[in-house]
Amino acid sequence: MNRSTTEALTLGRPSMAGATAQYRVRDYHGAVPDEPFTSDLGPDMMLSDDAIHQLFRDARTHSAWLPHPVDDAVLAQLIELTLLGPTSANSSPGRFVFVKTPEGKEKLRPALSEGNVDKTMSAPVTVIVGMDMAFYEHLPKLFPHTDARSWFAGNDTAIQATAFRNSSLQGAYLIMAARALGLDAGPMSGFDARKVDEAFFAGTTIRANFLVNLGYGDPSKLRPRLPRFAFDEVARVD
Repeated sequence: MNRSTTEALTLGRPSMAGATAQYRVRDYHGAVPDEPFTSDLGPDMMLSDDAIHQLFRDARTHSAWLPHPVDDAVLAQLIELTLLGPTSANSSPGRFVFVKTPEGKEKLRPALSEGNVDKTMSAPVTVIVGMDMAFYEHLPKLFPHTDARSWFAGNDTAIQATAFRNSSLQGAYLIMAARALGLDAGPMSGFDARKVDEAFFAGTTIRANFLVNLGYGDPSKLRPRLPRFAFDEVARVD
């Protein structure tokens, strides 16, 4: 079914007063074709068009939030889904701190860049996506069919690259899982990682990678979607 780019799409938002809690308006500005995807593999091999819209076409980076909390049970589901995504040798170096309390937010505040303070303090949840620099110690459990620990122990270059790359992947999985669960996300890199490490990870082998605000975004505060590249500007088939 072909839909107008200004059509309001119900996304199963929490029950709250006001239509903005129930509907989100799409505005593609020509960057994304507003047509259902098709596949020669048949409908059973694809998500529905509505699901694709929720995960990608309708999803936006939010900076303003509706006053609705995120239940801890939703966060548990979020981690369950996030951890199903692939990582190198199942290394799973990502570590996640959900900052929800006023005390936790105040502990985080000094590490934030000026432009990220208001959006973070008002977000129902801020996720610190961290990376465990001793992830390889868990490989006998996570990758038991070979001695994968020996690939990393004592090899700082491999440790740094693998921890950063794969925790970044897991942070991206978290964003997509959040969208699948009806949440909105606002990832950020504008913060002092050393201050976050001191405040939240002192005495551990975990280091901060990036931050993600989570909640139910206020669509009335969104700006038009920024342009995206065309296929031939960023990709090719060899």
